[in-house]
Amino acid sequence: MEHPRTRPAPYGPRRDRPPRPPLPPQAGRAAGGGVARSARPARVPRRRPAPAARPAPAPAARRLPHPRLTGLGGGLFCSLVMLLLGLLAGASQTVYGVLFLPVCVVTAMWVREGDLLTAPVVVPIAFAVGLVPVADDGGGSGGRLMGLVTALATQVGWLYAGTLVAGLIVIVRRARTVDRRAARGRPRG
Repeated sequence: MEHPRTRPAPYGPRRDRPPRPPLPPQAGRAAGGGVARSARPARVPRRRPAPAARPAPAPAARRLPHPRLTGLGGGLFCSLVMLLLGLLAGASQTVYGVLFLPVCVVTAMWVREGDLLTAPVVVPIAFAVGLVPVADDGGGSGGRLMGLVTALATQVGWLYAGTLVAGLIVIVRRARTVDRRAARGRPRG
């Protein structure tokens, strides 16, 4: 069986102090909701303090592109660039190896944060893809395969250096991402 409520409601008019006067109508509105025809000026909102000055952005001509590639997009980008560099480098494997390092840096910088770990994986694959036109071909498919294996063996220093550079960039970017997320979750004190 239900009992009726015996305590007063927590809301409603309070008896220990006098009632407040009604609020004035909003600027430009009459009490009944219509438009007021008074000469009273509208309220000026309070000004907020100006935010801290930010440095001006660099001009568009000097700004580097900052795309965000997926893991697959980073692999395709790196492979296509290395294939083009392999075609342009001709038979010079040293030039090809030197040009491999900046491609590794750019690939590791442009891969988005969710796919960071793919950059050190796709870089060696792209090195091998681009090395196909650079490698000596001894005639036939067996000679081309032997030339590719020989080129990989002789240019392994460039391959390791590029993979190491991409790995270090990925580790630094990942650490910065983790720090930012931790700082966002930490209460300000």
